[in-house]
Amino acid sequence: MFLKLINRLFQALMTMIFVGLVSFLLFNFVGDPISNMVGQETSVEDRDALREKLGLNDPFLAQFARFGSNAVSGNFGISYALQRPVSTLIAERMPATLELVATSAVVAIVLGVLLGVYTGINRHSWISKTIMPLSLIGVSLPTFVIGILLIYIFSVTLGWLPSFGRGEVTQIGGWSTNFLTIGGLKALILPSTTLALFQMALIMRLVRSEMLEVLRTDYIKFARARGLAPRVVHFGHALRNTLVPVITIIGLNIGSLIAFSIITETVFQWPGMGLLFIQSVTFGDIPVMAAYLVLIAAMFVFINVVVDILYLIADPRLRGRG
Repeated sequence: MFLKLINRLFQALMTMIFVGLVSFLLFNFVGDPISNMVGQETSVEDRDALREKLGLNDPFLAQFARFGSNAVSGNFGISYALQRPVSTLIAERMPATLELVATSAVVAIVLGVLLGVYTGINRHSWISKTIMPLSLIGVSLPTFVIGILLIYIFSVTLGWLPSFGRGEVTQIGGWSTNFLTIGGLKALILPSTTLALFQMALIMRLVRSEMLEVLRTDYIKFARARGLAPRVVHFGHALRNTLVPVITIIGLNIGSLIAFSIITETVFQWPGMGLLFIQSVTFGDIPVMAAYLVLIAAMFVFINVVVDILYLIADPRLRGRG
């Protein structure tokens, strides 16, 4: 198990080096960094001096090593558009994105697993027959359409919830949170629901499919014949043996939540990293784009390493495989 973990960490390191290379190429070869930092009136001599000062005349490998070292320490330079350190901008926006993604993930996983188990066990009930067609809506509709519909219903028509922004937030050290104010919680409902619906429907349908498959197996029939309580059969035996594919899809879905947060943050003008990235694309703000790419890749890699570890915990049979 230790060797498998070392192998996964090595793969994660190689992935981050590749992403760092892509970000470095984006940072240095999409446009001229000097032209983005100075005005048109700057002389050629001043431009050359600044280029030498920033090390842009150094060999490629030296520049890449310096970029990687700065990225590890969280230094991505200065935003072209806002003229502020990129690390400061990311630190200001990260709490909004992480709270949105975390809330959406909890909603999608908890409701998806519970509804999947229920519809798998009670597949002929009228509730299951109602839930399954509704889940197709969550899978089929694009995220931005769901967001606009929710805004129209709950903000425009009913006036119950705010349609944009984070609402009232509380500062805890350097972290701004929605969780400690009524206004912040109300502002979180619509974007987190929008972000969670697709993933929840996907998880529910997968869990239901796996439950139906497992419930037909001989060992489940034997467990029932032994007189075990339905709760033990369904959750202790059936659900546990569906965990490997479920963990896979949950891990991928959490990564997808981070990716889809760009759309959700744009629709709800949620002041997170996704909205910052969209704004940086509009202004051609390469340092912010590079920083966002590295951070999102790091989150994906971390999630996949955690998923690999959970595989080994959920199914001991995998510990002996390569």
